[in-house]
Amino acid sequence: MTSHDLLILCAAGMLVSGYLIVGQKRLFTTIRLFALQSLLLGIVAATIAVTQSRHELFVTAGITIAMKSILIPWFLMRLIDRIGIHREIEPFLNVPVSLLVCLGLTVVGYRVSTGFPEAVGGARHHLIGVALSMLLIGMFLMVTRKKAITQILALLTVENAVFLVAVGVTPGMPLVVELGIAFDVIVAVLVLGIMVQRIVDRFDSMDVSRLSQLKG
Repeated sequence: MTSHDLLILCAAGMLVSGYLIVGQKRLFTTIRLFALQSLLLGIVAATIAVTQSRHELFVTAGITIAMKSILIPWFLMRLIDRIGIHREIEPFLNVPVSLLVCLGLTVVGYRVSTGFPEAVGGARHHLIGVALSMLLIGMFLMVTRKKAITQILALLTVENAVFLVAVGVTPGMPLVVELGIAFDVIVAVLVLGIMVQRIVDRFDSMDVSRLSQLKG
């Protein structure tokens, strides 16, 4: 298997994981799917580091795998265990309709990707198409899901999509910027985890729609 095939395969796996997250109601499984998606992103970064001699991407791949495939999933699973709520409630759209919408968003993402000069062919076209599709799917998840944990994962999916473009298409970011972004992501997840705990303490539920009951 060539590096080109490996990049396309990993990108396709990331997109499929996004579909599986949309169709999944068990929160533990959703977190594992996000961990798999992040692992594939790390493999993409490592593959580009080897083929393009961009050795700084080895650090990026290591940070991505350690933080998004291990640390953040472990924290979210511990949070779910502490709360004791393991399933997503019925979303605003049922699973078949949600998957059809995501299919349409994928078509839109690939269609928009053809307008980028970097996407004239090869693996970059697929990386941009997958990244735009994941971006739209992540935003769709944030709108249609009610559990706070699922919305955190949707936000992290959007971040993975942006990171895929940064790693696979652009010349990359300075290491200090990548470390700063990684730190921001960790802090954001910790803060959101605390907010989830407070929502559960107040409403005995992770349903963010309950927040509309709060009065000033």
